[in-house]
Amino acid sequence: MDGAVGRTEAEKTPPKGTAPGAPRALGRAADAFLRRREATILVVAIALLVYFQWSRSAFLSHDNLVNISQGTAPYAIVAVGEVLLLVSGEIDLSAGMIFTLSPFLMHYFIDYYGMYPIIAIVVALLAGAAIGLVNGAVTVLLKVPSFVTTLGTLFLVQGITLTTSHAYPAEIPPAAQGLAGWFGHADWSELIWCLAIVAFFHIVLIRTRWGLHTVAVGGNLLGASEAGIKVARIKIGNFMVTGGLAAFAGILEAFRTSTIDPSSGGTGAMFTAVSAAVIGGTALAGGSGTVIGALLGALVLAELQNGFNLIGISANPFNIILGAAILVSMILNVHLARLRRAGRS
Repeated sequence: MDGAVGRTEAEKTPPKGTAPGAPRALGRAADAFLRRREATILVVAIALLVYFQWSRSAFLSHDNLVNISQGTAPYAIVAVGEVLLLVSGEIDLSAGMIFTLSPFLMHYFIDYYGMYPIIAIVVALLAGAAIGLVNGAVTVLLKVPSFVTTLGTLFLVQGITLTTSHAYPAEIPPAAQGLAGWFGHADWSELIWCLAIVAFFHIVLIRTRWGLHTVAVGGNLLGASEAGIKVARIKIGNFMVTGGLAAFAGILEAFRTSTIDPSSGGTGAMFTAVSAAVIGGTALAGGSGTVIGALLGALVLAELQNGFNLIGISANPFNIILGAAILVSMILNVHLARLRRAGRS
């Protein structure tokens, strides 16, 4: 009987110095992978890539990959700001209109005020951040819900854009043409900017005090305030970051298309960015979210749009897929969060 018990214990406890079995290691690796918020959306992105490549061999061609990258990058950049705001418990509905206004500001500063192009770009970015400052101040100091604040700003900024441009597109100022390759016109420049921004804000969100305070504010506002975290500074700062990033994405897109268009961006860009953030695992209730997940969410949306075009499916079903993807991703996020809290995954 004792020998049987001894053999059983030996089977349960591997000898010291012995490497764990391959199945056990794979199990731990799978468990660690599933704990990542980005895991689900990464699997979906890879599955779509395989499916569309199987359906159309041109999907992974150089030109089409450039198209996908250009369909991903600007929305992923806006989504980075939305992730910071959603994690801190807020949202910015005006980001898409800042996206539209910023290249017009650059155009006005260069052609009407004679600014050097690079200075005009910086001032346009600061203007985007200033709109974020207004959004943050009204939301935090006047206690107006961010949904209402930024809804008003959305129409205000749209009105400024349409009034000053007379709803007509403009060309990139000749003085700024030399910067086009650096700011979106070259094949991969938008993607390079996007990856640099995602990497920077990923580190900010998970490694810096600012990021930790952002999560704390969105997860438990009262507790964060009692712990001495400057809640107003965190929220207003994230509104400013979102405005600046939306402005930058708009300038990149204007250089890419060589046109400053009052119909670009808008609510479409804003909802695409918010969708990318949500599909990528960011909780609308605040307190959790990832910048890399938002990038993958934007990639999945770009893959769907591009893949549908290649296989000849009308663009109309895209919103059906988008709505279903948001619902499924939110259900999965809620379920996985429960499993994590229960320690079962």
